[in-house]
Amino acid sequence: MQQFEFVFLLLLLFVVGLGTLAQWLKTPYPIVLVIGGLLLSLVPGLPRLALDPDLIFLVMLPPLLFSAAFNTSWRDFRYNLTSILPLAFGLVAFTTIAVGITAQWLLPGFDWRLGLVLGAVISPTDALAATSIAKRVGLPKRITDILEGESLVNDASGLLAMQFAVAMVVSGHTPSAAKALWQLTYLVAGGIAVGLVFGKLVYLFETWIDNPPIEITASIVALYWAYLFAYRIQASGVLSVVACGLYLGWRSSAYFSSTARIQSWATWNTFTFILNGLAFLLIGLQLRYVIAGIRHVSLETLVVSAVVVVFFVILLRLAWVYPGAYLSSVATRKFLKQPTPLSSARGIFIVGWTGMRGVVSLAAAVSLPEVLENGKPFPARDMIIFLTFCVIFVTLVLQGLTLPALIRRLGLSRKDEKNPEEQSARRKIIRSAMEQLDDMRSHDKPEFSSVYEHVAEHYRARLAAAGDESDGTEEFKPEAAELYRQITQKLREVERSTAVKLRNENEINDAVLRKLELELDLLDIRYQGFKR
Repeated sequence: MQQFEFVFLLLLLFVVGLGTLAQWLKTPYPIVLVIGGLLLSLVPGLPRLALDPDLIFLVMLPPLLFSAAFNTSWRDFRYNLTSILPLAFGLVAFTTIAVGITAQWLLPGFDWRLGLVLGAVISPTDALAATSIAKRVGLPKRITDILEGESLVNDASGLLAMQFAVAMVVSGHTPSAAKALWQLTYLVAGGIAVGLVFGKLVYLFETWIDNPPIEITASIVALYWAYLFAYRIQASGVLSVVACGLYLGWRSSAYFSSTARIQSWATWNTFTFILNGLAFLLIGLQLRYVIAGIRHVSLETLVVSAVVVVFFVILLRLAWVYPGAYLSSVATRKFLKQPTPLSSARGIFIVGWTGMRGVVSLAAAVSLPEVLENGKPFPARDMIIFLTFCVIFVTLVLQGLTLPALIRRLGLSRKDEKNPEEQSARRKIIRSAMEQLDDMRSHDKPEFSSVYEHVAEHYRARLAAAGDESDGTEEFKPEAAELYRQITQKLREVERSTAVKLRNENEINDAVLRKLELELDLLDIRYQGFKR
């Protein structure tokens, strides 16, 4: 226990230190953590820090998926679904099959079945590094939404593909197409159904209770239950957590109080940073164990195999995204009747270049069985782990470090561009509040007119900041503070309801709604001091 405590605290110390270094270097922290972990793995005498697949799949992956899904706009996810699905399912299948077919000629000791295993393991992407770069340099929002949506779903499809491929190697039998299709359908439908059920239960519970720590704890407990229950019935735990997170994120305005929203945001921000930090640090720390498993292979074979696999995987993604983007655009316009313009070739290239792999791929490789049904060792297991590590490292570092320059070079950076949805929503919710203010003023005593005027000046100033003009503000007497608090609280409730209405009517997305809510929540806390 003492050694575990020491190792855990040491990892947290590294996460904090390397995270600070990443901020100073203005580099996405996943890249710095992976490189830092790799360098730390070379330090002699470092405690054993081998990657445990159960730690990733059962402890770290569910909350990371839930947090990402919770903060994903359901409107944008649904709108971009025809672009997300070809990447999350089509590209995973394309990568798995293409690597399976070519591995027997490109990699010594591989047949097509082992190639399928390798292809499935390295097919899921991790969008954290890519989207953190994309948001910082101002990549168009639709591209960022597609990348985030892809990474939410392709873990499930990649792990399913790996399950089929491993079964073929272990048992020596190839499942029928009908069985594979049925299992895919059950996996997807069952996982989504379980996630929605648990999401509804959490929603009902949280509308009944008003205690932020309990509310936040309930959501954490529920996401693990959703994951484990789906896993227990052999459905997709990944899609279960994603569905639960999307549902609760969509309904969060209805059950979270102001305090709960702020505390939840802070809690999940810290929690996901720690989990992501540990995950990427552990990737780098696996170097010594990866090398230990392939000592019997010549250096030339290792280098050639790694280079071939890494660049083949990158080229596969680039080859898929162009026809995939065209077909998804045609499907969106023809069948969904959405006026979506064709994506530019530059934007499609960036989507293709952001195929960075993460800890899920390495955990999947490490989780491969060590023996077959006949008792023989799993063939090329150490080589698959090594090649997976190389794909993760190169895609994270090479693509991650070159992505900002590529985005700027291709003229896709929109750093200073204002969100028109947000500006429009600000004006509408402020005008709604001002209409309510006029109604309240007409029903109140004349001696409080200065209070109403002060509030009106405050809202006129906010309206001016959102695009209109203001005549300024005035101070009001201290004895009117309680009335001021009551008035402003009522108006903020009107602002909230208007913002939610705009979201429900698809005029704004969830990201804009949450930003507006956070500002109103902070004002709630600020004006608590007026209460007597």
